[in-house]
Amino acid sequence: MAEETAVKDELVVSLEYTLRVEGEVIDATDASQGEAIQFIQGGKTIIPGLERELYGMTIGESKQVTVSPGDAYGEVDPGAFITLGKSDIPDTIPLEAGTELELRDQSGERLLGRIAEITGDQVRLDFNHPLAGKTLEFEVKVVALRPATPEELAHGHVHGPGGH
Repeated sequence: MAEETAVKDELVVSLEYTLRVEGEVIDATDASQGEAIQFIQGGKTIIPGLERELYGMTIGESKQVTVSPGDAYGEVDPGAFITLGKSDIPDTIPLEAGTELELRDQSGERLLGRIAEITGDQVRLDFNHPLAGKTLEFEVKVVALRPATPEELAHGHVHGPGGH
């Protein structure tokens, strides 16, 4: 089998990255430790705007990628906010803006949210993804490529260390 040299569908991509939002680093792999994420290109396991920009990149190639909210975690959905009374929040949860909490809806589905604001005895919760409405600035480097195994393709994810 010929060695794969450029990013295309059904290849396992090993990627080093730094993610900045509004100039602040919010996530990164540690290249000094040989850390990279791995995923199957075309498998829709990473945000669409980043996946699209990786096509054709070669091993060792670096690139700056700007991803708009629509190609990342979406715009802020005003319908993803709810307001509860302070008494509805368990005493174990700090009542501070930014506090993350987990609730369950009527059907038992897990919902992850954050306290957006507290006004009087009301607590406004935000269930949007924390990066909704944000433009993402990536610095990426392709460090390795290999064909995905039939099992990985069937399961839709990389097996072994570094799988994302």
